[in-house]
Amino acid sequence: MNKIKISIIGVGNCASSLIQGIYHYGRKNSDNAIGLMHWEIGGYKPFDIEVVAAFDIDKRKIGLDVNEAIFSKPNCTTIFCPDIPQSSVKVQMGKVLDGFSEHMKDYEDQYTFILADAAEPTKEEIITALKDSGTDVLINYLPVGSEKATRFYADCALEAGVAFVNNIPVFIASDPVWEKRFKDKNIPIIGDDIKSQLGATITHRVLTDLFHKRGVKLERTYQLNTGGNTDFLNMLNRTRLISKKESKTEAVQAVAFQRLKNKNIHVGPSDYVTWQKDNKVCFIRMEGKLFGDVPMNLEMRLSVEDSPNSAGVAIDAIRCAKLALNRKQGGALIAPSAYFYKHPPKQFTDDKAYMMAEMFIQKEMSDEMFDHSGR
Repeated sequence: MNKIKISIIGVGNCASSLIQGIYHYGRKNSDNAIGLMHWEIGGYKPFDIEVVAAFDIDKRKIGLDVNEAIFSKPNCTTIFCPDIPQSSVKVQMGKVLDGFSEHMKDYEDQYTFILADAAEPTKEEIITALKDSGTDVLINYLPVGSEKATRFYADCALEAGVAFVNNIPVFIASDPVWEKRFKDKNIPIIGDDIKSQLGATITHRVLTDLFHKRGVKLERTYQLNTGGNTDFLNMLNRTRLISKKESKTEAVQAVAFQRLKNKNIHVGPSDYVTWQKDNKVCFIRMEGKLFGDVPMNLEMRLSVEDSPNSAGVAIDAIRCAKLALNRKQGGALIAPSAYFYKHPPKQFTDDKAYMMAEMFIQKEMSDEMFDHSGR
């Protein structure tokens, strides 16, 4: 089969894990491939993805081969596939807009960000780069809070006629106005805000659903997260967290038997701990009542490498976007978005979203799947 040609916005830790994964699984087969939700989707295997263009705004990455740039500072994720050949794809200067938070200049350790002084491309130049490279799918890995920059690149995807996979909490797929624009042009979009393979949000959702199924009344809950990568450093600017907090909170509320009052739920990024690097630590507490109104509580600590956890989902989202292109299916892809993302156009329980995603892959989706209860 032909390769799935992707362009990447933001050559950070998540892009590093994704590209390493493409090569890592290229040396595996279905019998020894650990860590994938799907070995094959629509005939496409993980190594059938090819990076054909990449954009960044860190001066240490501009002009480098993308397979070299993924190991450049400030990237600090786990290196699990170090011997990657040169790709001949150079990292291009991207559009800055709000893709960089000014406070990051105040940090001097090796994991911070250095804004490039190169000339920014025009919209027309980005569109040309996407078309000339033969891009099928544009992947958004911009920092949290990059509202203007995300909309800029979403516009570029529309003009270039390429699918858009929105991995960050800027609402594009879940915004009816934007979704209609993609639907009108028959271009697929998946999003918003990627749900890690086994991360804080999916775990919190499963536990919340479990409370409901086992007849336990959930009364209060929090989710606290710390990390030391540039994502957590960026999120020290709390003004950039409005959509992120909404996305993570709604992901939990959507599967609760009864929505919690705002004062009884706190879900969101919490703090930056430099030495954690790409390791993310999550603390979840849930308080409720069992049989006979007897109180109980649950506390959990989860530690994961943040970026590989994301790449395990992105590699499936990309292949689903390509399937939609092959099927000439445009607009928001409801099933993959519901299973892979925190803030999809429609929320469903993870059991149902999983079933819907499998049916989408097998092209067996039916209108009956989409009831309004999400259950």
